[in-house]
Amino acid sequence: MKKFLLGVLLVALIAAMAAPVMAWDAAKQKALGQDKNKMTWYILDYGKDEAGVPYAISRKYYTNPEIKNTTIELLMSKFGISPEVAGGLYFTEYRYEYTQDGKQFAVTYLRHYDMLGNEIHGTTYGTDDNPKTFAGVPAGSTPAKGAAYAVGNTSAQKAASSKTVPAKRVVKQKKK
Repeated sequence: MKKFLLGVLLVALIAAMAAPVMAWDAAKQKALGQDKNKMTWYILDYGKDEAGVPYAISRKYYTNPEIKNTTIELLMSKFGISPEVAGGLYFTEYRYEYTQDGKQFAVTYLRHYDMLGNEIHGTTYGTDDNPKTFAGVPAGSTPAKGAAYAVGNTSAQKAASSKTVPAKRVVKQKKK
């Protein structure tokens, strides 16, 4: 009985610590499947901010170990993050800002997190040190899919969602 209560307490504690990670409006979340690098993507939020600027927030889960290891190495070498902290990398969030027509975008921040939603490192763009740079939105990209939702282009939303592939569930086969 004590082990059961301890287990329930542990699960509740993990859920409480992960609450900021799950604080997005579930109605706006869109699964985008995997990209060509086998990274799993989601749109967490989109719309227009208080100034009327279209935006989308996306999240990339490191489902490709090679890219995850490259990102961990970058966090350690460029930002001096310890191997223990950098090694906990689980996902990265990006906030895209769009022009009103949705044809150009800029990254306004990117943040790396561990499994519990603790920020490992973040970069904000739009400052003197890190200027915000607009570029064309590549067709079929995550920023393009976010733009469709952010500017309310329903035909583009349908096209974006019809091209997404759900993440595959991996089932370990039993040895014979």
